[in-house]
Amino acid sequence: QVQLVESGGGLVQAGDSLRLSCAASGRGLSTYVMGWFRQAPGKEREFVASISWSGGSIYYAESVEGRFTISRDNSKNTMYLQMNSLKPEDTAVYYCAGGLPDPDVWGQGTQVTVSS
Repeated sequence: QVQLVESGGGLVQAGDSLRLSCAASGRGLSTYVMGWFRQAPGKEREFVASISWSGGSIYYAESVEGRFTISRDNSKNTMYLQMNSLKPEDTAVYYCAGGLPDPDVWGQGTQVTVSS
């Protein structure tokens, strides 16, 4: 069974950058379509980005297109989310997930807070 652990969240100012990591243990990630989701206070969890096992198919939510970059290193069983030009509306708990489009494994989440 795969277990996912996110890291890299924090408190930053608008315009700053952060890189989130999602490390997998228990089984390799190479066969999984992986993704990032986020949930802001009082809102439903929403899709942020996804990446195929090869990295050849990548999708972004319109709200992050051009600012966020998803990537993965299957040799390290790790997925990343590089977040640039952060905005206050990016404030949320960010979750990594495996098994998209219907994820069957989730991380515990990491808080990202962007101050204006």
